[in-house]
Amino acid sequence: MKRVVVGLSGGVDSSVAAYLLKEQGYDVIGLFMKNWHDESVTISDDCPWIDDSNDALQVAEMLGIPFQVIDFSKEYKERIVDYMFREYEKGRTPNPDVLCNREVKFDIFLDKALELGADFVATGHYCQKEEIEIDGTSIYRLVAGADSNKDQSYFLCQLNQQQLSKARFPIGNLQKPEVREIAKKIGLNTADKKDSQGLCFIGKVKLPVFLQQQLKPKEGNILEVANKHNGFVYPDNELKSLVKPFTLEPEIGKVVGTHQGAHYFTVGQRKGLQVGGTPKALFVIGVDTSKNIVYTGQGTDHKGLYRKGLFVKNEEIHWVRPDLIMKIDDTRTYVGRIRYRQELQELTLYKKEEGLFILFKEMQRGITPGQFVAWYHNNELLGSGVIDA
Repeated sequence: MKRVVVGLSGGVDSSVAAYLLKEQGYDVIGLFMKNWHDESVTISDDCPWIDDSNDALQVAEMLGIPFQVIDFSKEYKERIVDYMFREYEKGRTPNPDVLCNREVKFDIFLDKALELGADFVATGHYCQKEEIEIDGTSIYRLVAGADSNKDQSYFLCQLNQQQLSKARFPIGNLQKPEVREIAKKIGLNTADKKDSQGLCFIGKVKLPVFLQQQLKPKEGNILEVANKHNGFVYPDNELKSLVKPFTLEPEIGKVVGTHQGAHYFTVGQRKGLQVGGTPKALFVIGVDTSKNIVYTGQGTDHKGLYRKGLFVKNEEIHWVRPDLIMKIDDTRTYVGRIRYRQELQELTLYKKEEGLFILFKEMQRGITPGQFVAWYHNNELLGSGVIDA
C-alpha cells in the first residue's frame, strides 16, 4: 500500500483531499504545519493557527488517520519571512505563498514526509498533475485546476520535476462546490469553513505591523505625477526600452503628502496613502526606497499604472518543464499572468543573453517587481520567473 502524507491545514480543501486519498486505498497520514509563533501580528479571532490545528485534528480523528503537528517556524522565518523583509526593503513586493510552496510544503515538508516512509505528499490545491513520456523519460505536467475560478497552479509555479514527481492533488479535478458537498456528505467539521485569506499557514496578518518589526518607519514625501508625463516614450523598438517602467524623477512630481516608509508601499496600491482632496483616487505608480519617495497618480487610467512588458534575470527564470528551456535568441508566444486570479494574457517570451524579456499583447496594469510572472500553454503551466523590472 502506497503511503501519502497530507498537509492538513484545517480547511475544507485539504480535509477532502485526505478523505479522497483514503478512499483510493492510500495509507494516509495527516500533518499540520505550524509556521509562525508571533501572535502579535495575527488577528487572533480570525483563523488563528491553534483553531486550524484543532480542526485538522478533528478531521484526522473522523477519517481515522494518524495526525501530527510539526513546527516549521524556524525554517519559515529563515526562508520566507526574512526574504519578505529583504524584498520590501528594496522596494519590491514578494509573494510568500509561491515561496511557501517551493520552500516549505514541497521541500522541508516533503523531506519530513519521506522520513515517515511516504511515497507522496498531497495538498488541497486546485491544480492537476499529468505524467507523459518523452524519449523514455517521465515528464510531469502541472495543469490548471478544473475549477477555473479556483485554479491555484500559479502558486505552484516554482515547483520542479522532482517535487512534482512526489506530489498529489486529489481535488484538482473537482469544482469547489463539489468539494464542499463531499465534506457535508461525510460530515466533516470543515464543510462550511470559510477559505483562509492570510499568508501561507499563518493566518491573517496585519502587513504594516508585520513589516515594522524590522523595517523601521522613515518619513518621506508622497509625490503626485501628472498623467501627461508619459513613461512609455520609446526611443527605439529595443526590448530594453519596451519593458522600461514609468520614468519617475522627483522633479516631475508635486508633494501631496508624507508617508512613514516607501518600503511599506507597492505599485497599484490605493489604500493607506491617507491623501485626500484629489478629483480622482490616488494610486501608487512607483516606489523609490533609496530616495524614500512614493510616486502616485490620479485615477485608474493613469499611464504610470500600465506597462507593455517586464524583465526576468537569468538566475530567476524557472522552467517547470526543463525540456522546454529556451536558448538565446529563441522567441515563443504563450499566455500568462502576473498575479493570482488574473485572466490569462497573450504574451511573447524573448530569451536574450542578459535574461528573459516578456512583452504582452495588451498593456498590463500593476506590473510589480518581486512578484512572479507565469506562462502557460493549453492549460499547462510551463515556467515562471521573478519580475525584476
